[in-house]
Amino acid sequence: MGYEKLGRRDIARLVAADIEDGAYVNLGIGIPTQVSAFLPPGRDVILHTENGIVGMGPGDPGAPLDLDLINASKEAVTLLPGASITDHVVSFAMMRGGHLDLTVLGAFQVSEKGDLANWDTGAADTIPAVGGAMDLVAGARQVFVTMEHVTKDGQPKIVRECTYPLTGARVVDRIYTDLAILDVTPAGIQVRAMVAGLAFGELQALTGCPLALDPGWRTLSVH
Repeated sequence: MGYEKLGRRDIARLVAADIEDGAYVNLGIGIPTQVSAFLPPGRDVILHTENGIVGMGPGDPGAPLDLDLINASKEAVTLLPGASITDHVVSFAMMRGGHLDLTVLGAFQVSEKGDLANWDTGAADTIPAVGGAMDLVAGARQVFVTMEHVTKDGQPKIVRECTYPLTGARVVDRIYTDLAILDVTPAGIQVRAMVAGLAFGELQALTGCPLALDPGWRTLSVH
């Protein structure tokens, strides 16, 4: 293998760089939570968490844990100037009502049409956990997904048709994996970027649906 995979922090950094100034953004559990740490200085991004904070800031590792100030991942956060705290009814109304510009979520599978499956694999040792994901993907203007490109046993997570229960149909706009950045388009999945040393044919072999290479594709570096 002549390439190095991106780490979880690398993926979060790539997502953060693509978030537009002034955007209202919900960050899901896992890799998405790390995105807040890599927002460029001066970028005005308003972070929302489904448990009821708008204007969420990074946690303060030196402060005592305040269970009234945690995100959906139960991690400590802070409040930025102008922030507000709401109950779940108002928070979910924001999510469902089209008030979020972007949501960033993890996934078990994404189909070539942008279908998302991220709440249940059916495995006997797992507990289905949809949380607010269905509300988020139905209401947000854009949906970005972060995940490993293949499963632990090497099976593609980007597929023709999802085999797990759907969170939402035709909702995903962009996918960030440990190997590439891919856009979901009406014509199928288009590769915008790949890690250094990875050939397009190798990426295609690790993907369960046809890919197209963007003429302006770029190389991704591991930090």
